[in-house]
Amino acid sequence: MTRVFSGVKPTGHLTLGNYLGAMRQWAAVDQHRSDALFCVVDLHALTVDHDPARVRRLSRQSASLLLAAGLDPGLCTVFVQSHVDEHARLSYVLECVATDGEMRRMIQYKEKAARERERGGSVRLSLLTYPVLMAADILAYGTDEVPVGHDQTQHVELARDLAVRFNQRYGHTFVVPRATNPAVAARVMNLQEPASKMGKSDDVGPGIVYLLDEPDVVRKKVMRAVTDSGREVVYDREERPGLANLLEILAACTGDEPAELAEAYDSYGALKKDTAEAVVEELRPVQRRHQELCADPGYVEGVLREGAQKARGMARPTVDAAYRAIGLLPPVNAAR
Repeated sequence: MTRVFSGVKPTGHLTLGNYLGAMRQWAAVDQHRSDALFCVVDLHALTVDHDPARVRRLSRQSASLLLAAGLDPGLCTVFVQSHVDEHARLSYVLECVATDGEMRRMIQYKEKAARERERGGSVRLSLLTYPVLMAADILAYGTDEVPVGHDQTQHVELARDLAVRFNQRYGHTFVVPRATNPAVAARVMNLQEPASKMGKSDDVGPGIVYLLDEPDVVRKKVMRAVTDSGREVVYDREERPGLANLLEILAACTGDEPAELAEAYDSYGALKKDTAEAVVEELRPVQRRHQELCADPGYVEGVLREGAQKARGMARPTVDAAYRAIGLLPPVNAAR
């Protein structure tokens, strides 16, 4: 059975982009067709300045929202990254296979490091090396497919490169994974800055729709979305990015094609209104289920406890094999 792994980083409140670009696909398709693992990758949240209490709070909220989005612990494994030691164990071994040049070519590192240099500061070392930890997340489970947005494809390519290199140098140990991208709304853009992704780590603003936004808040944000010059409603990602973003969001909610939807509108206002209502209805069952889960925190804790135990059992044989392959002496009790 195909093994699928993906995760969410608790650096901010989950957004409409996280849901349409990933979580909905995980719940509707991936957990039913594969042996799937979905993880709150909390160790990745430590690569930037953070409030410890907020990371813990957002980790719990992210786990609850994964379940609210439809992930079923009876069909898939839901857990928190730091609860499974094998992620950190394998990460260092893979750092001994990766190169400095590979890390410095990672787009997210280059962009964030450049911004910090402009401010006279510097980034944490973990920001440079965290793509290796991401590779460890993937490779520890013998993952075949990694459903990600287009902006994360580079990191999956690194995991592939490290797997191939390790296998060639030390013997076949890892499955070589591949990235899969949803066809529509793979990258939902900021409603006020359609050239930028709707990122959960951004400052709170009118361009970001959060999964727990109240319906009236959602409507207000969508109705105030930036569009483009001209009055004709056409789907053109290059020339009309603001309009294209709205059409792609509506298409993701309705199942229609963005270009076909464009033909049905003769004004931006009507498109915005229909998009706002579609998003409200799309989020309504997720928000309702999240409220139910918040009222039963013991259930969520139980899911995460059992998920970590299951994930640990799945990852340990591969990580132990990697330790042996690269030349590390087994523990004495394991050698007897």
